Amino acid sequence: MTSNVAIIAGVGPGLSASLARLLAKNGFQVVLAARNVEKLEDLKAETGALAVATDVSDAASVAHLFDVADKAGPLSLVVFNASGRARGPIADLDPEAVRQALLVGAYGGFLVGQQAARRLVALGSGSILFTGATASVKGFAGSAGFAMPKFGLRGLAQSMARELAPKNVHVAHFIIDGGIASAASTGDSDTPDRRLSPDAIAEAYLSIHRQHRSAWTWEMELRPWVETF
Repeated sequence: MTSNVAIIAGVGPGLSASLARLLAKNGFQVVLAARNVEKLEDLKAETGALAVATDVSDAASVAHLFDVADKAGPLSLVVFNASGRARGPIADLDPEAVRQALLVGAYGGFLVGQQAARRLVALGSGSILFTGATASVKGFAGSAGFAMPKFGLRGLAQSMARELAPKNVHVAHFIIDGGIASAASTGDSDTPDRRLSPDAIAEAYLSIHRQHRSAWTWEMELRPWVETF
């Protein structure tokens, strides 16, 4: 068993994979949660992580994820990376697609945050980190189906931060204000570092988890150095 269990909910090949690698290198037992765990075989082999098939919009599925993680040791860190979106003009949006976006991106954050809070408050320490986007603070035209879940997730994180900080549980929200680099995008521009490096973002997440409680960050905004704002 390990005293440093980290759950990453909503795992894909970008930021979540970078987080898994970094956390494994720093002694965490990583637990990966995704709808399709078959796609995580290589990452599991590389990091020694556990993988749990999880629908973050389903309360029973999220509870099962945390029950599995409990068997690996006491929880220390939970990262919510799952995201839902529905694109298009407001008059044309499919109501069911919008509902699903809200269930995954906002309600899913609540379900994961609730299970994490129950355990970390009982343990008396730990961190819960939520991944947001530009849409967390800025609703663009044609982006209502993405802004709604992201605004909701930010509100959840802020409320949890105020509630749980006095209980020594650190809650933080990250605004990823730009595109994240991938293997397919690394050579698409003459401007170096036009996109955010997932490894650099992962380092920022770990630094927030390690902050001394006398100077906790509740929100961090990350953007490429060439970004205008």
